[in-house]
Amino acid sequence: MGANDNPIRLDLNNPVFQENLFGLQKPERNAAIDTLRKIRQMSWNQLYRDNGLKWEKIASVKPPPGIDAIYSLRITQSRRCTAHRDGDFMRLLTVSPDHDSTYGRK
Repeated sequence: MGANDNPIRLDLNNPVFQENLFGLQKPERNAAIDTLRKIRQMSWNQLYRDNGLKWEKIASVKPPPGIDAIYSLRITQSRRCTAHRDGDFMRLLTVSPDHDSTYGRK
């Protein structure tokens, strides 16, 4: 079993992510929580292959020092969030107000 077969561990401690998540309207917030619950039950290999979540590297955003790459994934029907992988942890960073802002463009 390789590292990509390990279960994903979620890190929801980023204050910006929390503010974005808690600021969602109730139906969207519930959908986001359902997505996070789903991710928690997946391995990294399952996440990489999941067409609904669409885990994608964001090439247009330069990651901060110490982070290999920033990724986006679909957290609700209309919103994406950003995250990076740190070992078995998915460290969530933001929930975008709309699809285009995830990629640093309007």
